[in-house]
Amino acid sequence: MTLSTTHTDSIDFTLPGVARRDATAVITVLQDRLNALNDLALTLKHVHWNVVGPHFIAVHTMLDPQVETVRAMVDQTAERIAALGGSPVGTPGALVAERSWDDYELGRADAIAHLGALDVVYDGILDSYRRALDATGDLDEVTQDLLVGHTRDLEQIHWMVRAHLETPGGELNTAAAHTEQQGATHAQR
Repeated sequence: MTLSTTHTDSIDFTLPGVARRDATAVITVLQDRLNALNDLALTLKHVHWNVVGPHFIAVHTMLDPQVETVRAMVDQTAERIAALGGSPVGTPGALVAERSWDDYELGRADAIAHLGALDVVYDGILDSYRRALDATGDLDEVTQDLLVGHTRDLEQIHWMVRAHLETPGGELNTAAAHTEQQGATHAQR
């Protein structure tokens, strides 16, 4: 991922106890998280509008609280970037230009198919959060706390999605899925 230099070049200050080079590194990681979270919030609303089938109401109503949780994470992430002396960028153009993932693949589809695709989405988001935790390491404990909290909340949401995909025997239908389309297909088995 290559971020525009406008995110970190103009850091004239940072927080007490955080070195400027550390703040720059943390801001870069947080901007990637900001892009991912903005994308996730939009994707969740897209799914909310496009679910159909017998599980419609359960999935449709389950998604709005997820959207609100993710939107709160967006705000927290952007404010942390600003506190560190950076300039958070939340425009659609920047998100598209800087993201390393493709658009969500499904349109109007069965609710369980969407949950299978979302399982893959959450796998990717949580993997990238773990990498963000590794990248920020000892650079800034407050940012680490923020990322840990987000990871915890995203894992809980992921668990709720997966509960719809798990068999009574404890098997996850989407366990072998690596793409959203595979997740959607495997979920309906």
